[in-house]
Amino acid sequence: MNKQQEKSSSITQVMQSQHNDKHLLELAKSYAYDYLSNERDRSAYPTEEAIEQLSVFDENMPEVSQDAEDILRLLHKNGSPAAVAHTGGRYFGFVNGGVIPVSLAVKWLTDTWDQNCALWVLSPISSKLETVCEKWIVDLFGFPSESVMALVSGTSIATLTGLAAGRHKILSQLGWDVNAKGLFGAPKIRIVLGEEVHGTVFKALSILGLGRDNIEFVPADDQGRIDVDKMPVLDNRTIVIAHAGNVNSGAFDPFEEICSLAQDAGAWVHVDGAFGLWAVGSENKKQLTKGVEKADSWSVDAHKTLNTPYDCGIIICKDPEALRAAMQISGSYIQFDDQRDGLLYTPDMSRRGRAVELWAALKFLGRKGIEEMVDHLCDRADQFGRQLASNGFRILNDIVFNQVLVACDTPEETKATLDYIQKSGECWCGGAEWNNEPVIRISVCSWATTPEDINRSVKAFVDARDLTKK
Repeated sequence: MNKQQEKSSSITQVMQSQHNDKHLLELAKSYAYDYLSNERDRSAYPTEEAIEQLSVFDENMPEVSQDAEDILRLLHKNGSPAAVAHTGGRYFGFVNGGVIPVSLAVKWLTDTWDQNCALWVLSPISSKLETVCEKWIVDLFGFPSESVMALVSGTSIATLTGLAAGRHKILSQLGWDVNAKGLFGAPKIRIVLGEEVHGTVFKALSILGLGRDNIEFVPADDQGRIDVDKMPVLDNRTIVIAHAGNVNSGAFDPFEEICSLAQDAGAWVHVDGAFGLWAVGSENKKQLTKGVEKADSWSVDAHKTLNTPYDCGIIICKDPEALRAAMQISGSYIQFDDQRDGLLYTPDMSRRGRAVELWAALKFLGRKGIEEMVDHLCDRADQFGRQLASNGFRILNDIVFNQVLVACDTPEETKATLDYIQKSGECWCGGAEWNNEPVIRISVCSWATTPEDINRSVKAFVDARDLTKK
């Protein structure tokens, strides 16, 4: 159907024609191939010109249907240059991960399926693979065999879900049905966490009605780890939150000691392991997670260290009943099955098919591939730190995983150097504060990062610092 014919046809006829001839999909594929072909050479962050070109999207909503080919062409011409190169080898900003080819290909296929994965009856294939992934993940992490897994958008929601399960469990043990009575008049729950907690934890606690004023902060050591000797006495009203991978330093809390104290007191432990929990997959790094299997719930992202496509957060809970009760759902129209119904374990009902992409990544990599992936990221982070140190930069953390904290001689020089790095496009890093000092924060998280990418990025650091001295 040509454009003239499209104009004289109903929108339904136009879409049916597009569906049948597949031309739009072929066009999208060609643009995707073009993006991938130039990915290694493109700027790590959009140029000012690319960002300025986004103004072409500022328009009133069209009154009539627009040409589909023109829409794709506009998006590729003006949208692709303004995409951040997360999947390239020189993006070290937020811990965004990359995307391994098999999971990208699977995502293309499953996007075409367009499954709603709330119930078995809505998508048997998604429910089946989610069940398989649950078995594989629980086994890989060495968690109790009764543990259940659910897939959500990311660790933010996974943490909220795990804490909701903990809240329900604790209040239930104290004789309070939070689903029926709410929190008004409920026994007070104590929240114990380290000073270096991730911001998403505060969001989850706020949403759950367990506000900041209830938090008992534990001092951290110089790497951001909870100082167990300074923890308060725990009891059966307590939720403890620990971290597998500090968002700045990459450090891991001492899980063995924390979980032992919690178990003796009847407290609930949730571990936020967004990127660091994958350390269990490496013989070289799994000692960092010693004792983590003794916790009660865990949150982790597959789209970070495992490099699945966005988005794929994972919540794991060793108390299935506590999780199901916290996520309770009812409705006469809901058709439950004796197979897995995913909505029983998550805050949302309608969900996309994350399990298929996760399954593809786990099946493709296997245990050895996951170990190689983890070790690769850690090796590149270590290379980054060593080469920066040899060029006169200060490394402020022990590089135990994939995070590197860098500073120049003065705070002003550090800030200016980071600004030049970000503007260069050669690589991209973020900033943070560490021990009241501005730092450059490096997160090595893409499988595509090569030793040469690190060499180029170190040179970008040196060049940027030189510019600050002129």
